[in-house]
Amino acid sequence: MIQSLSSVHPDAKIGKNVTISPFVTIEKDVVIGDNTCIYPNVVIMNGARIGKNCRIFPGAVIAGIPQDLKFKGEETTAEIGEGTTIRECATVNRGTVAKGKTVVGNNCLLMAYSHTAHDCIIKNNVILGNTTQLAGEVEVDDYAILSGGALVHQFTKIGKHVMIQGGSRVNKDIPPYIIVGREPISYSGINIVGLKRRSFDNERILTIQEIYRILYQSGLNYKEAVKQIEETVPYSAEKESVVAFILNSQRGIVRGYFE
Repeated sequence: MIQSLSSVHPDAKIGKNVTISPFVTIEKDVVIGDNTCIYPNVVIMNGARIGKNCRIFPGAVIAGIPQDLKFKGEETTAEIGEGTTIRECATVNRGTVAKGKTVVGNNCLLMAYSHTAHDCIIKNNVILGNTTQLAGEVEVDDYAILSGGALVHQFTKIGKHVMIQGGSRVNKDIPPYIIVGREPISYSGINIVGLKRRSFDNERILTIQEIYRILYQSGLNYKEAVKQIEETVPYSAEKESVVAFILNSQRGIVRGYFE
């Protein structure tokens, strides 16, 4: 399954039933899981750890050295989970001394020309739209969707089940379950369609709506709003997730539309 026109280092660890197309380059310190397909003109560099059942399309570069001046050649990794698809000319850089690794989870879709910089942590079932750019040490939680052309500032955190409008400039943390867009970026409501697709029932959706009504429409500052959420909204995993996200935000959360 390895084409003669490809260049595969003999020490690379290649799993079973892996397809490696012509003009692929695979360096020495690489691991590729079973049943993965590598299309032509892909470059997989030292430090790549690619799971099973992945597809990597032409022109993609995995585990390129970080575009970060603090990188001094240390051994780091770029880890791709199982079932993930990386489309044409997408790039995933490996980590620096900051975290030692860049991670893309299971069943993700990184569309064409997207960039995942050093030390990013992308969890499972995430979609990065065409040309979406993640700066260093960005964290993206499960089921988040970043539409095409989104630009994400370094150290930003994006919560689970978030939808980000195409072309957005993301310079604040985005709490879970919401849609954000406009310019400057702001809260646009909860991600009802996405939540229903993930089998959230009406009760859970209404709880999320009440949390964000208090946060963005009550006229309270964020500290007061969080206190009211904790005191008035019944316990749920969604409530705990949102409150913890806000309290742990270092950059501050995205503003409301009318702020």
